[in-house]
Amino acid sequence: MQLYNTLTRAVEKVVPLKPGVLTFYTCGPTVYDQTHIGHMRTFVGNDVLRRTLEYLRHNVKHVMNITDVGHLTSDEDAGEDKVEKGAIKSGKTVWELTSFYTDIFFNTMKQLNVLEPAVVCKATDHVQDMIDLIKILEEKGITYVTEEAVYFDVTKFSDYGRLSRQDLLEKQKGVRPEVVVDPNKKNPADFALWFKRQGRFANHTMHWDSPWGDGFPGWHIECSAMSMKYLGPTIDIHTGGVDHIPVHHENEIAQSEAATGKQFVRLWLHHNHLHVDGEKMSKSKENFYTLEDVVAHGIDPKSLRLLFLQTHYRQPMNFTWNAAKGAHETYKRLKEYILAFRKQNSRTMMTEDKLSMIDHYQLKFRLALENDLQTPQALAIMWDLVKSNVTSEDKLDQLYEFDRVLGLGLREMTADVIPDEIKALAKQRQQKRAQKEYEAADVIRQDIEHKGYIVEDVGSSFKLKKK
Repeated sequence: MQLYNTLTRAVEKVVPLKPGVLTFYTCGPTVYDQTHIGHMRTFVGNDVLRRTLEYLRHNVKHVMNITDVGHLTSDEDAGEDKVEKGAIKSGKTVWELTSFYTDIFFNTMKQLNVLEPAVVCKATDHVQDMIDLIKILEEKGITYVTEEAVYFDVTKFSDYGRLSRQDLLEKQKGVRPEVVVDPNKKNPADFALWFKRQGRFANHTMHWDSPWGDGFPGWHIECSAMSMKYLGPTIDIHTGGVDHIPVHHENEIAQSEAATGKQFVRLWLHHNHLHVDGEKMSKSKENFYTLEDVVAHGIDPKSLRLLFLQTHYRQPMNFTWNAAKGAHETYKRLKEYILAFRKQNSRTMMTEDKLSMIDHYQLKFRLALENDLQTPQALAIMWDLVKSNVTSEDKLDQLYEFDRVLGLGLREMTADVIPDEIKALAKQRQQKRAQKEYEAADVIRQDIEHKGYIVEDVGSSFKLKKK
């Protein structure tokens, strides 16, 4: 398999550092607020990558963090802790807040059919690991301490800026004046490893003892400490959103490689932005959508997954409700095909010609995925198979195999259960039509639609389905 590496700006072959296991780290959610559709696109993308690697017979060890402390409102160490701010706003304790939104995150991922990582690690459970890593950096002379925090001195790491291709001078020029909140910071790009519980953080609820005083860890140190604990000093693949490139991931590289002297990540994969109606998503614009909003529009969560797969992960994607509803209709059509194939039960002995047809689809599907995860092509190949003259049973077997990657839940698809009340109304309508009482029949049809179902006339009978 080949993937685009942000570090080298080239598509590279995926080869595990250690034969037999491929290490994969995902930047997880900061659990202070709802999981929105932008997050969903990224985590569905991560899931498809993992599923593809496993489909291609890699033994993947997948680790994801949960940030429940230390992520400030600005990635560059300015503002308040997002969790503390969210707790004040909600009236919950910080522990209640993070537990509440962690549950929402995993419930959202479950509905999107995203597989849970082998290891899910919370920042608050690994503070000692972070302290130990900061100690190593301190011993190497790469940190300095102010009254407010312990900082990483970026001038002590010669490769700083290698991922984002922004040199230190340009990075410092680009830093907004309001970002520099500690007057004793040596360089605007220096980042906090540990915040002391004083000054603006004097009343911080989450705090731990450390060699530098009572306080809490910075955001960036979390991922380095936890990924190295579970995956070792060098990771095969590290993923995240493109917004992580210039600060968070740049800082992860600096602190990790400064501590170990080894390459931190061999291949960096970044998912592009999700826009809404051509604009950046934000609550102030009222285009900040959650899974609850998606379901309220009558859209199956797996239809949203299908929508995400229609755009390559490196391309920006524009979300609209029309596009989401279109994906939902496509998903319903796919479901109708799957249920019809099951009914046909037309398996016959596989001839050499039929085997070659199946092999053809398998090869095209695999090549699309191996070529930097071309999910739009993979979907097109799936639809080609659906419409092919391969027998139904054989077609189903192969579609289920493709779904190991796509994660659309094809095997679990079942016919909608129509309530007896709706069936009774449809029969009444049919009687009215037989008696040529068309106006009364139309009133019943409207009642059926109001209750969320559609009745379709089929000759002298009818068919019912959910809206």
